[in-house]
Amino acid sequence: MSLSCVYSRARIGLESPLVTVEVHLANGLPAFNIVGLPEASVKESKDRVRSAIINCGYEFPAKRITVNLAPADLPKEGGRFDLPIAVGILAASEQLPPVDLSLYEFAGELALSGELRAIVGEIPVAMASSHSQRTLIIPTQNIEQASWVKQAKIHTINHLTQLFPHFAGQQVLPLITEQILVEEDVEQVLDMSDVMGQPLAKRALEIAASGGHNLLFIGPPGTGKTMLASRLAGILPPMTEDEALQVAAIQSISHQGITRKSWFTRPFRAPHHTASSAALVGGGSQPKPGEITLAHNGVLFLDELPEFERKVLDVLREPMESGEVTISRALQKQCFPACFQLIAAMNPSPTGFYNDKRSTPEQVLRYLNRLSGPFLDRIDIQIEVARLPRGTWGQSSEKNESSEQVQQRVKVCRTLQLERQGKANAHINSSELKRYCDLSSDDNEFLELAVEKLGLSTRAHHKILKIARTLADMEGHSAIGHQHLVEALSYRAMDRLLRHLMSAVTV
Repeated sequence: MSLSCVYSRARIGLESPLVTVEVHLANGLPAFNIVGLPEASVKESKDRVRSAIINCGYEFPAKRITVNLAPADLPKEGGRFDLPIAVGILAASEQLPPVDLSLYEFAGELALSGELRAIVGEIPVAMASSHSQRTLIIPTQNIEQASWVKQAKIHTINHLTQLFPHFAGQQVLPLITEQILVEEDVEQVLDMSDVMGQPLAKRALEIAASGGHNLLFIGPPGTGKTMLASRLAGILPPMTEDEALQVAAIQSISHQGITRKSWFTRPFRAPHHTASSAALVGGGSQPKPGEITLAHNGVLFLDELPEFERKVLDVLREPMESGEVTISRALQKQCFPACFQLIAAMNPSPTGFYNDKRSTPEQVLRYLNRLSGPFLDRIDIQIEVARLPRGTWGQSSEKNESSEQVQQRVKVCRTLQLERQGKANAHINSSELKRYCDLSSDDNEFLELAVEKLGLSTRAHHKILKIARTLADMEGHSAIGHQHLVEALSYRAMDRLLRHLMSAVTV
């Protein structure tokens, strides 16, 4: 038979669409053509496949070889199609035992010797092949992460020559069993007990972790803002298995390393303030994930917030609300998940301090105006981090709570929210506010008056309600009390600072 059909998978964002590799051997002058919108790396597979077949002891057909990668309008890139092309040529030239290739999917890059090299994005490939109920054959280097996909049937090979004895039944490749991963595999490095003092900032950090709220620390240099922010991921509840698989899939297509120890650890991304818009949201002619996608189900930390370009920060506004980002290019459009928790830190003035007399109120206001109002409106908790009082360093660190102790309370609070509404409080939409954040008539009037006096937007009004709901959950109360509203309103440090500066400038 001079025609064969082999299945493989392309890589388009987080998706792995099916690619049918059709190989036809025809009489005529020897030639080797690949069609079906292959990119340069795929076209180069002709030389790799030819050398691998010859060096493995097979005969390379001296015929007119046509390889079609269908569908033709789907871009193909990378060396993952080397193995399916080689299998198709060997099957079409009847150098492999007769076997139903429609039960298999192949992906792998070939060395000139016939050895298999790892591919990028093995987890989406394993998920897609499992859904199609086919057996996946991939390089051995990819097995650790691919085996995390439940119910996936996977064989691994090191060399092209291993296929013949497997298909002939002489030496059948074993099915890779699913690796059982548990939360105990989480590796904790940074601990809350290392942070001296700052009880108010720690309280805000626990509130943010309990309800999934965005958080902004404002304070002079050396007050521990970065130290506090870096410990947020350690007090968040561990990811579920589905969330961990989503994160692993993102990291597998982004050349990010993930191990068994970091399986249930939430991502923590801290891009430098010189990062561009494309670095944060993703981009490229073939769209790739950015920092906000790499922080999916985790934390995005922006230190020295006003030093970021204003247009760079404003591109975060839509993903912060929708939990996803859509990147549109001339050839294709990709949608990446971006459900992250934002935590930011900044100085209150360009000199770092409030009243050091090195900058005027106009200069401070100009510095703070680098942050747009709509962007600040999307940050739930804004809190001042004061300098440590005298005598703090003499205290014993044994009195400080550890991240594990705080995390236990956060897990209880988050479980309560999931049982009640199926999501964290920060993700309650406007239509659900009346149901889950109902207030008494007196408290409702109090909140409306406070919002009017402070000049807050409707979005800020809703965020105050969500914070109050989290405060009530942390105390185990079914209803939001007046004290919860008062505390939620106190977490508006930026609004107070801006009002103070505006009055100073006006005077």
